[in-house]
Amino acid sequence: MSEALENGKPLSRRQPAPRLPEMDWTLLIAAAALIGLGFVMVASASMPIADRQFHDPFHFIWRHAAALALALAAALGVLAVPIRFWERHGTLLFFLGILLLVMVLIPGLGRNVNGATRWIPLGPFNLQSSEFMKFFAVIFIAGYLVRRREEVETRFMGFVKPMVLIAIAATLIMAEPDFGTTVVLMATVMAMLFLGGVNIAYFGALVGLVVLAGVALVITSPYRMQRVISYRDPWADPFDTGFQLSQALIAFGRGEWAGVGLGNGIQKQFYLPEAHTDFIIAVVGEELGLAGVLLVLVAFGFIVWRAFRIGFRARRAGRHFEAYLAQGFGLGLGLQGLINIGVNVGLLPTKGLTLPFMSYGSNSLIVASMIIAVLLRIDLEARQDPGSETRAGRVSWVRA
Repeated sequence: MSEALENGKPLSRRQPAPRLPEMDWTLLIAAAALIGLGFVMVASASMPIADRQFHDPFHFIWRHAAALALALAAALGVLAVPIRFWERHGTLLFFLGILLLVMVLIPGLGRNVNGATRWIPLGPFNLQSSEFMKFFAVIFIAGYLVRRREEVETRFMGFVKPMVLIAIAATLIMAEPDFGTTVVLMATVMAMLFLGGVNIAYFGALVGLVVLAGVALVITSPYRMQRVISYRDPWADPFDTGFQLSQALIAFGRGEWAGVGLGNGIQKQFYLPEAHTDFIIAVVGEELGLAGVLLVLVAFGFIVWRAFRIGFRARRAGRHFEAYLAQGFGLGLGLQGLINIGVNVGLLPTKGLTLPFMSYGSNSLIVASMIIAVLLRIDLEARQDPGSETRAGRVSWVRA
């Protein structure tokens, strides 16, 4: 067969243009926007204290850039891992997390900073076990809800067994101590069990026990009790117990609607403690105003909504593990972001908890990026399996 000619020369066949994989790009864009804004705000907030402590205003900026590189590498690695790997090895990963939490508490191995032992030194990198425990716990509970679905819905022990293991992890985290991470972990797991169809009476009893345990921890710990008292009225002692919250509220007040301008904030200059970590949103409020804070809230809300949307589509396709996994990760990110912002604006007592994607700190940034990668992988696999919808409909028909 003769080929078509153009100007006496055979036409070459056009190669199809490379196509981007079909996945939730809006979720990726929202997470990337928060990470980008976080880098800018960390740079703005950290330069004064870095210059004072290390005589290098770019000290924290370079370290945060290295953390971004690690987070990107971790996210790309996780994106390449099939979801069935997490489902098969969820229990093993959970006990790996328990081992890491135990290692932190071994004298001479864990690193102590400001009275808390939360890190394992690994050369230039400090591994925060509790951050990865949140990641492993969601995977473990998602797998348990699939394997023991009927037992969770109908039997008391089906509900208690995973909570015993989660209570062990929470106890180890509290021993560091890290009350904020414990709250996020427990709240996320309890919400996942609720979504898994646990008996409402059992769930109510658990909520009551957890609340009583939290109250007991506050009452028996003088510094936690002082935090609760000071958060109710930070202006009663604005130069001691209420110092952090009062300075954060001043930052929000100065920012008003549109902020004082990027880099023009005053509170970050040795007034607001931990301005580049736990109180980064206060710097956003001062320099970008209410508009900047609302944009951050909208971005977090969008990420949580997309996570639940991905979970809903996975459940409709008969992928129950992926559904629980997406919902658990969405809940974890949303709860941590909500608690951090609540602390900054005085709605919750002060606790050391970073703002996902934005705060300075490599572990928080790496884990948050891994979560986004898992969500994208769930969505990617669902789109690449056109027969899943048919299988889901068949299963639903059989059950009906």
